Amino acid sequence: MARIVGVDIPRNKKIAFSLCYIHGIGLSTALKICEKAKVDTAKRVQELTEKQISKVREVISSLEINVEGELRSFNAMNIKRLKDVGAYKGIRHRRGLPANGQRTKTNSRTRKGKKRTIGLGKKAI
Repeated sequence: MARIVGVDIPRNKKIAFSLCYIHGIGLSTALKICEKAKVDTAKRVQELTEKQISKVREVISSLEINVEGELRSFNAMNIKRLKDVGAYKGIRHRRGLPANGQRTKTNSRTRKGKKRTIGLGKKAI
């Protein structure tokens, strides 16, 4: 496996798709990186030479985009700011509910977790 920006990218995939395993790099950015590094996008990672891989590393560092740890901490700080300010979105994050206006009556199981039924206990006599 080739290691770029602290991430082991898959060896048996084409370079453009393999770069998408890095947080913050999508397909269009990966294609731009390959173009600037003069690497053929049809080649697989295992077919690349060490010189080409180092060129890809240089291009990623030269582009002014946040990837991996920087991007994750940037996003975490934004969410923390929303929580501290007491914004609606921050409150939704704090409660573990969807923050972008989705319905919660039937959906949003990903955010809310496993369904818990309330109020079906034994009736007191």
